[in-house]
Amino acid sequence: MRRKLALLLVFVSIASLFLAGCHGSHESNAFVAPEAFDETREYEITFWAKNDTNVNQTRVYEKAIADFEELYPNIKVNLRLYTDYGRIYNDVITNIQTNTTPNVCITYPDHIATYLTGENSVVELDALFTNEKYGLGGSELKFDSPTVEEVVPQFLSECRVNGAYYALPYMRSTEACYINKDFVEKLGYEVPDVLTWDFIWEVSDAAAKKDAQGNFVLNGQKVMIPFIYKSTDNMMIQILKQREAGYSTVFGDIEIFNDITKETLFNIADHVKKEAFSTFKISSYPANFLNAGQCVFAIDSTAGATWMGTNAPLSDISEDKLVEFETVVRMIPQYDPENPKMISQGPSVCIFNKEDPQVVMASWLFAQYLLTNDIQIGYAQTEGYVPVTTKAQNSAEYQDYLSRSGEDDEMYYYVKLDASKLLIENTKNTFTTPVFNGSTSLRDAAGQMIENVTKSVRRKQTVDEAYMEKLFDDVSSLYRLDQLGTEDGSRGKTDLGPLPKTAVTLLVSIAAAWVLIILYAGYDFLRNKKAK
Repeated sequence: MRRKLALLLVFVSIASLFLAGCHGSHESNAFVAPEAFDETREYEITFWAKNDTNVNQTRVYEKAIADFEELYPNIKVNLRLYTDYGRIYNDVITNIQTNTTPNVCITYPDHIATYLTGENSVVELDALFTNEKYGLGGSELKFDSPTVEEVVPQFLSECRVNGAYYALPYMRSTEACYINKDFVEKLGYEVPDVLTWDFIWEVSDAAAKKDAQGNFVLNGQKVMIPFIYKSTDNMMIQILKQREAGYSTVFGDIEIFNDITKETLFNIADHVKKEAFSTFKISSYPANFLNAGQCVFAIDSTAGATWMGTNAPLSDISEDKLVEFETVVRMIPQYDPENPKMISQGPSVCIFNKEDPQVVMASWLFAQYLLTNDIQIGYAQTEGYVPVTTKAQNSAEYQDYLSRSGEDDEMYYYVKLDASKLLIENTKNTFTTPVFNGSTSLRDAAGQMIENVTKSVRRKQTVDEAYMEKLFDDVSSLYRLDQLGTEDGSRGKTDLGPLPKTAVTLLVSIAAAWVLIILYAGYDFLRNKKAK
C-alpha cells in the first residue's frame, strides 16, 4: 500500500509541477493567419491617425494609402485624422464597448495596455511577424517590407505588452533642449556638449534678473521665462530614471511617491520662486517664447523641431515678434553626463481583431506597409522624427537627406536635422517606462505633481513637507493610483486581478488528487481489514 501511495504522490507532484509551469504564463491571443490572403474579395478598412497643423504629414498618409491601394486594389483604406492622441485613445475605449474599433490605429503602448482589458480587442502580432508568406519581409508581399531584424530593436521592444507584441513602431522621437545660444553667451556662459541640471538652473536663474523698472535685463522686455518644459510627465520620469529612483516596476507597482520625487519638486519650487521656470500647460508653447526672445531653454520633442528657432518653417508667431538668434540643439539635461538617459517616445501602429480573419489580414498588410522606406523617410522629413527601421535609416536617400542640413529652411532646416541626428546617435541611451493597465494614469500623475507645485508657488502658497504629503495623497487619489490593488489603502500595490485559469486548474487538480489519495487509502484500509 505504501508503495502505491508513493507512486500516486509522485504522479500528483509531476502533474502539479506541470500545471505550475502554466501558472502566470501569458495566455496567448495570437492571431492565426489564413493560409493565403484572399484577393478575390473586396475589403474596406479604417485607419485612425494623428495630425496637428502639419499638412505635409497628411499628404504622406494620403500618398501611402493611394500607393497601397494601387498594389492591393481590392482593399480600400478610409483615413480619419485626429488632432491629438488623447482623442484617439478615448474614442477607441468607447468603441471597444460597441465592437466598432478601427482596423488600424496610431497609438501608444500605454494605451494598448488599457485596450487589452477589453476581450480579444488588439491583435497579438508575434506569429504574424514571422509568417513566411505575409510576415515582415514575407515572400508573398507586393512591397519591400523590412524584416524583423531591420526594425530597430529598442523601438520594437517598446511595442511589447504582457510578454507579446501588440504593435509595430511607426516613428520615434525623444526630447531635446532647444537653446538660444546668444542669450547663454550674453550671460557669460558657453553651451556645453552635454547639459547638466545644475547648468540649466544656474543660467535660468541668472536670466530671471530684472532691472529697477521691472524689465528683464537679458532681453529688456517685461516677459521672460528662462526655462520652459513642454511635457512635465517626461520631465519627472527622466529625472527619476537619471537618479535611479523609483517610478514603477514592470508588474505595475507604483514607486513614484519617494524622497527623490519630493526633492525634485522642492528644487523646481525654488526656481519657480525666482521666475526661472514654467510649463507649457501654464504658459503656452515653449517655441513661441523661444522665437520671441523670451526664453533661453525650451524642452520639447525632437518631433517639434520645425517650430523652434528664428527661421522655423512652422513658427506660430507673427514675423514682427520674431527675434534673430542662433538655435542649438542638445539632449535634455543630465545628472550624470557620462551615462546619459533620455526617453524614447513616438507613435506605434496596432490592429484590432475582427470576426473575419481575412479582414485582419488586410489590416496587417496596410499596417506593415507603413514601415516601407518611402513612408518612413517621407514622414520623418516632415518633422524631427526618425525612421524606425535600419533599412530606412541606412538608405542612400535618408543619408543624403541628413547630409544636406541647412540647405534651406523647409526640407533641410538645420534644427530639425540636428534633432533627428540627436536621437540616431543616442538610441542606445534611450529608455521606456513599464507598460501596464494604469501606466497612462501614472504618467499623467508624474506631470501633474510638477504642474501643481509650479502653480502653487506662482500663487504664493506655502510649499513644505505638509504640502508634499497632501500633494502625494491628492494625486494618488485623482489618478486612482491608490486603487491599483490596495487592500490596506497604502500607495503602490498592484492588483493582480483574478487568478488565471491555469492557476485555478492547478488548485482544483491538486485538491482532486488528494481526495483520490484519501479515498484510495480508505478503500485499501477497509479491504485489508476484511481480508484479515
